[in-house]
Amino acid sequence: MKKLLAILSVVLFANQASADQLKFEIGDIFSCVTAGNGEKEDHPLGKGSLCCSISSIIFEKLSKELIPTHYINMVGANKMICKTVSIVPLEVICRNRAAGSIVRETTLVEGAPLPQPIVEFFLKDDSKHDPLLTPDRVRLMGYNPDPFVEMTLRINDYLRQMFYILGIDLVDFKVEYGYDAHGDLYLADEISPDSMRLWKIGSDERFDKDLFRNDEGDIVPAYREILDRLQPLAIQ
Repeated sequence: MKKLLAILSVVLFANQASADQLKFEIGDIFSCVTAGNGEKEDHPLGKGSLCCSISSIIFEKLSKELIPTHYINMVGANKMICKTVSIVPLEVICRNRAAGSIVRETTLVEGAPLPQPIVEFFLKDDSKHDPLLTPDRVRLMGYNPDPFVEMTLRINDYLRQMFYILGIDLVDFKVEYGYDAHGDLYLADEISPDSMRLWKIGSDERFDKDLFRNDEGDIVPAYREILDRLQPLAIQ
């Protein structure tokens, strides 16, 4: 198994059994949590396996909704086998309520419900501080933004309902996409509390990386709570 790449909390290995698959490792050795474009960093024990399990459940549920994902299966506590895709250098954000950068950069108040979900694009480049991109800039980069918007809104519709049933408000989330060798678009990377804002309905309790960003608590018990709530859905 040849190691290809290590980025923050993810390690990619070539799968010797298949040229179009990668082993996607979210290991505890590499379970780094960062904020502020890497300026703040920690390595909470157990986070990697929690994120892997949560991502696997969500990918499986989305696949049943006919949303194409790179996920194939989970092997062990912190590894996934995934389809090989070329990652698009975009971070795609879907927002249902105001939080994070949209609050810092506008007059919106944190927690304010948005009239309808919005989809935003950011350049995936920490050295440039992940700037906000307009759809026209995305086109100039050579990508049609419309398929990303359409798939992200479909993901949002499903996840929002799923988390509501679990007593959680999906405030916003980040996803990444990739194209396979045939030019087909897939949801890629991971999808976990590292890349979502999850607030308990009816309270200020949070179950996401903002606990780390804002020095508000330990993310590991919070992530475990999300996994515990999701696990009954994994068998449905």
